[in-house]
Amino acid sequence: MRPNARRTTLADIARAAGVSVATVSKVVNGRGDVAPHTRVRVQELLRQHEYLAPVFRHTETVENPTIEVQFQGGLKSYVAETLEGIIDSAAASGASVVVGKVSGAPHWARDLVAAGRRAVIAVTSVYTAAHLNELARSGLPLVVLDPLHLPDSRVHSVGATNFAGGLAATRHLLSLGHRRVAYLGGPAMAVCNQARMHGYRAAMEAEGARVPDGYVRPGEFTYESGLLGATALLDLEEPPTAVFAGNDEIALGVVETARARGLRVPEDLSVVGFDDTSLARMSSPPLTTVRQPLREMGAAALRTALRLANGEKTESHHVELATELVVRASTAPPREETPAPG
Repeated sequence: MRPNARRTTLADIARAAGVSVATVSKVVNGRGDVAPHTRVRVQELLRQHEYLAPVFRHTETVENPTIEVQFQGGLKSYVAETLEGIIDSAAASGASVVVGKVSGAPHWARDLVAAGRRAVIAVTSVYTAAHLNELARSGLPLVVLDPLHLPDSRVHSVGATNFAGGLAATRHLLSLGHRRVAYLGGPAMAVCNQARMHGYRAAMEAEGARVPDGYVRPGEFTYESGLLGATALLDLEEPPTAVFAGNDEIALGVVETARARGLRVPEDLSVVGFDDTSLARMSSPPLTTVRQPLREMGAAALRTALRLANGEKTESHHVELATELVVRASTAPPREETPAPG
């Protein structure tokens, strides 16, 4: 049997593996009742012959599909909450979810197809051109949740209104009377970071508030980045009285840096985060933040993945859900400066 000579069938794979068509079908559909050594042999033949399950040829609907969810880095609060939305929606839809890390192995997408996956959801993951090409060759649909970079035209994505969220966070601080407001963000080229930062700048400009050099600092969406960024901000000759952080983890780093310097939040420094993860609610003080509907975003990504897996068309390649400012105890009017002795 020569790869790609014609469309490979289950019967072809079964003959080559020396098993029944039913056994090959079980492997393709991710069933568990197949001996491990048989499964490996069948999956290797499926990969070699680039077999695409019928769903990827858009000829039939699969009632109980399996969706692969991939992410990079640690399983942080943001990822965990989006996964809850994905899993809950999958359970309601009769679908299964398998969670894994982004792979750089050769033929990784075709291996997913051979293992019975019907679509991939990537959570804030960076997919290279090679990843996208591999997915295209395999016929495996991709949905990116909260993309870090502008998605390829072949990619469907789900996000939130980041610009509006940045605008709301900064307007809140300005409404309290702050004028020295800084933005401490994530990676400079990340689409979500740019949108949040532009929302911040738009609010500052509309209010006529100055943005001094050093008040806008990119970094990473991590607690450690918040510690480092807040240190740099508070070392400025004219430090900010309020910080809008690009996510909740950064914000908690700012709160800790302030505490270590003997500053009180919010009496001496107001802090706003972004995401409204469980960290914001458990923070001391509880964190004012911009709520991304993380579970709803996960559910929307799952629904989109299922539609694509069944060959259906979607109304849009990109869906944005609304953000909302949640005011808690980490923001207050700025403390009045004590006049210098005469």
